[in-house]
Amino acid sequence: MLTVTCESPGHLVAQQRPRPERGHGEVLLRVRRVGVCGTDLHIFTGHQPYLAYPRVMGHELSGVVEEAETDSGLVPGDPVYVMPYLSCGHCIACRQGKTNCCVRIQVLGVHRDGAFAEFISVPQRFVGKADGITLDQAAMLEFLAIGAHAVRRADVTAGQRVLVVGAGPIGMGAMIFARLRGAVVTAIDGRQDRLGFALKHLGVAAAVPVGDGDEAELSRLTDGEFFDVVFDATGNAKAMERGFRFIAHGGRYVLVSIVQGDIRFSDPEFHKREATLLSSRNATTEDFETVMKAIREGLVPSAALATHRMTLAEVPAGFARLLDPTEGVIKAIIEC
Repeated sequence: MLTVTCESPGHLVAQQRPRPERGHGEVLLRVRRVGVCGTDLHIFTGHQPYLAYPRVMGHELSGVVEEAETDSGLVPGDPVYVMPYLSCGHCIACRQGKTNCCVRIQVLGVHRDGAFAEFISVPQRFVGKADGITLDQAAMLEFLAIGAHAVRRADVTAGQRVLVVGAGPIGMGAMIFARLRGAVVTAIDGRQDRLGFALKHLGVAAAVPVGDGDEAELSRLTDGEFFDVVFDATGNAKAMERGFRFIAHGGRYVLVSIVQGDIRFSDPEFHKREATLLSSRNATTEDFETVMKAIREGLVPSAALATHRMTLAEVPAGFARLLDPTEGVIKAIIEC
């Protein structure tokens, strides 16, 4: 089968590998769509903290069943999605239902080889039927579920002022699901094209470009009170540190993105707000179900989100252009 491997930062190789054998309790899938995530771009550029090379990337996937256990409820040809966070089911996090931060988590495309391949075999309990949605939409479930999980973790409620810092796909997911909870959402980003997309397709109330006067504008939009909930989805340490300034008194700050190294903040400023600091990692089955329901109800602009596509064979030559801001990429879909 055709497989694309990231041998080292910036170096992708297309090669033939043996088709995987389905193990006991697993489902063999013919991969049909793979979304390109910020994690994949970080792997390609050498900035992913949980990875060793070489690695087959790809964790946002949909496909059709090739082989499955007879009692699995799945039959060949079924369209499916995959929850790519392979949790152990036994650790302290899993026992609390927090499979997204399992102590021994294995994320497809990060800790073990992923879906930049024509076939993949994964444990059955992480495979779900993609009923009522397209293969493109099924491949977008994962990044949207990360946004939905962050919004649920922050307990966003109707009427709250929400700021999303970073208008990439993960940030957009947070915008969508915060707005669906009735929040008044503001986006801030350095790219005007993404802010325009958020205004046109995501229903945000305001979009503020990063630069001189941005903090004053955020203050003006909130009558000087700033935001009940701030989400960081930048993957930039300086932006994460700056985001503490935008939390309202009594507010919450949710770090969705991750960076290598430490971040710092002013303890007096944090304490005087009695602010709450949260991390948000991956997503759970509940979040995938939330996104599926919203897609079926036509509440997610999935067609607009899928801005670019290429075939698996085109990935080695074409992947680098997805990093080019002039390309206007929101979500790239690889077709297998």
